[in-house]
Amino acid sequence: MRSDMPGIEAEPRLPAAFWRLWWATGVTAVGDGVFAAAIALLTVTITRDPRLVSAVSAAAYLPWLLLSLPVGVFVDRCDRVGLLRPSQAIQAVIVTVLAVLAASGRLGIEVLAALAFGLGACTVVSANAAQAIVPDLAAGPLLHTANGHQQTITTIGREFAGPMIGSLLFAVAAALPFGVDAVLLTLSAVLLAALPRRGPRRVRHPPMRTAVADGLRWLARHRLLRTLALLLGANTFCAHLASATLVLLATQVLHLGTRGYGLLLAGAATGSLLGGLTGARLITRFGAIPVLLAALTANVIVFVGIGLSPNATALGVLLAGNGFIVTLWNIVTLGLRQQTVPSGMLGRVNSAYRMIGWGLIPLGALAGGLVAHAFGLRVPYLAAGVLRGIALLVALPVLIRSFRTCATAPSDGTTRHRE
Repeated sequence: MRSDMPGIEAEPRLPAAFWRLWWATGVTAVGDGVFAAAIALLTVTITRDPRLVSAVSAAAYLPWLLLSLPVGVFVDRCDRVGLLRPSQAIQAVIVTVLAVLAASGRLGIEVLAALAFGLGACTVVSANAAQAIVPDLAAGPLLHTANGHQQTITTIGREFAGPMIGSLLFAVAAALPFGVDAVLLTLSAVLLAALPRRGPRRVRHPPMRTAVADGLRWLARHRLLRTLALLLGANTFCAHLASATLVLLATQVLHLGTRGYGLLLAGAATGSLLGGLTGARLITRFGAIPVLLAALTANVIVFVGIGLSPNATALGVLLAGNGFIVTLWNIVTLGLRQQTVPSGMLGRVNSAYRMIGWGLIPLGALAGGLVAHAFGLRVPYLAAGVLRGIALLVALPVLIRSFRTCATAPSDGTTRHRE
């Protein structure tokens, strides 16, 4: 796009279709934040056993291990917008059932875990499809900007506005936040109807097993993405080892109430919001190597600090720092995958990457419950910080070498680099 002033090149703008996706993402993110705060508070009204609390969190993420690979094949073969809408509609139904059960007072941990698993399965579909849509709507030099906008609106909804609203609604009635989430999911599905349908060309597809193997093989041969996937797996294991019992740390050790817990999550989201607003600029100015490595190093310190935090204020500040760091990681690594992986394989490679990266989350959550039960609610964060430091040291030589290789390649945003 050119400016009206002669000789001045205007910055390209994101297309209208991207902003439709952005609005739908924002609505969904608010609902996710409402749900996240409410489900944690609902769980501790049923049980205060760290092992059972962590089991609900593990159930929500188990579909990433079980379903991610076949879902990636469908993302590559089917209309991606067509996958998003029904997955959100099913989520709305599940959350409505949860609201009814919460209102009736007949909700046990087993049923809560089963519903969390169902929601997680739908999330695997919607998250993989949404990430594959973004490069179709904002390719080339706009990709980091688009991912930054997506991260920002997701943070505002999921971590800032949503938890505050969810905790306040839960204080009124346990079922209320889940009903609101169901309405927001339905609204998002309606907004997605305005997106252009861009299904793949009609071709003869290989069998499911072959298609899955192709995605895994592509990822295994790419040294940088393979290393990032393994590092993500270690980091998410540690993150959920630590955070699975965060609600207990906040309410039992630091004595926060229902509203205080929501405010803690909202305050922590300010760091994620800042990361979404500034991430693309930081990457452009300093480059991917310093930004990513500084973020990973800082997060080791932050996790240890959270475990030692003396009060809710210190905990909130450190959680905000963690949010900022995680957002920078997401912008760098997501943009790299979207630029590097061919469009026709993005769904399969992305799902393989996230299966490795997120598949260990259930184990991390269960481990966190066991560690908290045996050694106290602060110890999971301390252990996670140490383990993240070890993982970073192991991956550091490959990251530096791989990123330097990428730095010598063309930077027009269209590179298809393989190692």
